[in-house]
Amino acid sequence: MKVPSDIEISQAAKPEYIVNVAAKLGIKEEDLELYGRYKAKISPRVLKNLKDKPDGKLILVTAITPTPAGEGKTTVSVGLTDGLNKIGKKACAALREPSLGPSFGMKGGAAGGGYAQVVPMEDINLHFTGDFHAITTAHNLCAAMLDNHIQQGNELNIDPRRVVFKHVLDINDRALRNIIIGLGGTANGVPRESGFDITVASEVMAVFCLSMDIKDLKERLGRMIIAYTYEGKPVTIKDINAVGAMAALLKDAIKPNLAQTLENNPAFIHGGPFANIAHGCNSVQATRLALKCADYVVTEAGFGADLGAEKFLDIKCRMAGLKPSAVVVVATVKALKMHGGLAKTELAHEDLKALEAGVPNLLKHIENIQQYGLPVVVAINRFTADTDKELDFIQKKCEELGASFALTEVWEKGGEGGKVLAQKVVEACEKPSDFKFIYDENLTPKEKINAIATKIYGADGVDYTPQAEKDLKLIHDVGKDNLLVCMAKTQYSLSDDPAKLGRPKGFRINVREVRLSAGAGFLVAITGAIMTMPGLPKKPAAFNIDVDDDGKITGLF
Repeated sequence: MKVPSDIEISQAAKPEYIVNVAAKLGIKEEDLELYGRYKAKISPRVLKNLKDKPDGKLILVTAITPTPAGEGKTTVSVGLTDGLNKIGKKACAALREPSLGPSFGMKGGAAGGGYAQVVPMEDINLHFTGDFHAITTAHNLCAAMLDNHIQQGNELNIDPRRVVFKHVLDINDRALRNIIIGLGGTANGVPRESGFDITVASEVMAVFCLSMDIKDLKERLGRMIIAYTYEGKPVTIKDINAVGAMAALLKDAIKPNLAQTLENNPAFIHGGPFANIAHGCNSVQATRLALKCADYVVTEAGFGADLGAEKFLDIKCRMAGLKPSAVVVVATVKALKMHGGLAKTELAHEDLKALEAGVPNLLKHIENIQQYGLPVVVAINRFTADTDKELDFIQKKCEELGASFALTEVWEKGGEGGKVLAQKVVEACEKPSDFKFIYDENLTPKEKINAIATKIYGADGVDYTPQAEKDLKLIHDVGKDNLLVCMAKTQYSLSDDPAKLGRPKGFRINVREVRLSAGAGFLVAITGAIMTMPGLPKKPAAFNIDVDDDGKITGLF
């Protein structure tokens, strides 16, 4: 029997009218801005009216270091939400919006999979409610106003060679990483080097996701440094008078989106910074709203726990005053065997030796979460080829570290396949915890970077290029040493070398440059060969996507 694709399962579903989904959270119809029948934005007054209501339990879902074998983190997040509702808990999800770059590139979407998806899947993976277009446009408006300022007399005395604000596009396009603009004579601007980042790496995206409200958004936008003068003084968005217009473009986008799972449970889906080059979490507003509306909130941070979870805990939780009750680390037997050295073509066969070689990666991620003082539940996303011996081996290793363990079958069974995990998570939420950050915010930038590299990645230390040293001196000179740190690092390894699988030893982290994101409130330390504008593979996912005469999309996962 042919196994239906994710999009076929999604299109066969019977979503509930979004007004009825909102009612499950106590949100009234007059507080919704409808985008059709199955998605809506939530009025800011809902969160204001609920500000004195106690928060529910916050559950972070993270994962081992990802491999091409797949871990299913979003699938488990959705399945856990459905599983919690299955066992009688009032639960909702708070997830990120997918970027169009991976949707048409190679990673795939971010709406879950199988029978643990959020719907309408095609909308969520494509334009959704237009948030990313608004962020892209607001960012590029600022870029245009900056170049126009230089063209129209340059009253701020901006040095065109020291413009640090690129353009953005939410599509993978390596040809735009480095460009020359302003060619064609004096009427076409001042020639200078520039380039494009992907929208999800934009500081505007980071600011959007970390802002508490419109006022906070405008203050953060105003603090963003976009260039330097000939005298070396920073120039902000506020200086070029672009804050108001940018905020106007973002006024609707900043409202959290409500969708639903296949089982008609509520899911807030809002914001989407990448975790390998940004902070990797959904918006603070959506998370805070979810915590006021539900007793259990399942949220997700991108890629492995060394990236998304670290940034969620050290950046988002610190800035927003959040405290998770438990953390779920997702793994698969197949992916762990890849970390143990097996080729992707060999993963269907039992191999305890490869599993034993690969499981230290999982154990390192468990240890990392335990460093934060939080209870851990390991979720093994089960495949039919997994053997009892392999599963027993993983369970024993988890028990040795004091981590709870649950098998999940949410891809195949939806919430029913997540009930065991849900029960383990509820139990973990009741355990005592001592949540603490991995570094003190009063440390120097190098001390913060070193803490993450040694404690989380397991590195022996950190090396800096001359450019990174120059960047750090400038950051010190403009008085921004006190900001948090957001590491930009490959997602495929605990190190900055994607070829180093498992739990590598004897390596150092190489910081290539350090970008100042004053509006977001962190420094971006770019390591190894990480790119802020991805490229397309030889056969991008776009090859498979089509739409018929009736508007039905095919090939989207």
